[in-house]
Amino acid sequence: MKQKNKLPPLYPLNYAPIIKRALNEDFGEAGDVTTDAIVAVDSKAVARIVSRSEGCLAGLEVALSVFTALDNDISIDRKYIDGQDIPAGETIALISGSARVLLSGERTALNLLGRMSGISTMTRNLSLTVKNYKARIVCTRKTAPGLRLLDKYSVRAGGGVNHRFGLGDGILIKDNHRLIAGGISNAVESVRKRLGHMVKLEVEVDTLAQLQEVLDLGVDAVLLDNMTPSILADAVSIVDGRVLTEASGGITPEKVTEVAATGVDLISLGWLTHSVKNWDVGLDFEP
Repeated sequence: MKQKNKLPPLYPLNYAPIIKRALNEDFGEAGDVTTDAIVAVDSKAVARIVSRSEGCLAGLEVALSVFTALDNDISIDRKYIDGQDIPAGETIALISGSARVLLSGERTALNLLGRMSGISTMTRNLSLTVKNYKARIVCTRKTAPGLRLLDKYSVRAGGGVNHRFGLGDGILIKDNHRLIAGGISNAVESVRKRLGHMVKLEVEVDTLAQLQEVLDLGVDAVLLDNMTPSILADAVSIVDGRVLTEASGGITPEKVTEVAATGVDLISLGWLTHSVKNWDVGLDFEP
């Protein structure tokens, strides 16, 4: 196996329910009627997971667990690990065992691997784009329902970092919170009454005037929403390193470098996970 990085792995305990739901969705009540009608119960096969295009691998163990969830006797020979760059046409893993299992689990495994590697590939590309700046690429909560664990792991595999996993692990006061609370100060004051000492506080601002108000209140981070690069640069200058600065909103791949050049600490991108282009990967059976 080719080793390159030390990306902390996902725990099977956490993603096993995702695999179970996906297989139940595909098998339904009747199972794989096509394969069951054509392939003998004792038929064996060997297949290769193959990259159809260049990309950054993420989700290999998740994909392989689809097959082992169907049959513990499946044999696997891994050639790569998550976080590695894969050229087109490479064999990523060899799988051997029940032909029925390989055929029936193929689509579920490739769906997961293609989505996860698509996210990691885009994240890798963007991270390389801004490598000469301090800004880091960050995902958001705009993930596929039920797949947040996998989506956010894929961002890390590509060299990005995670924002909140959910509503309970960080405070982010957004525009609608401000509106309902009657202003930034009221919202921050209400939060501080409940804020635990381990919880960070971030506030979204739309203008430099709002930014100054937030800085006077003392927070941990500011989300600079839908600001032009020139205004972002002014905001970074005003902050002057006192809190983390996060740029968000309307940032396309073409604008990432310009945004990074403003000096922000983080660039958060919702489309990184909600509009992912699947990585092209296939399962090729040996003759």
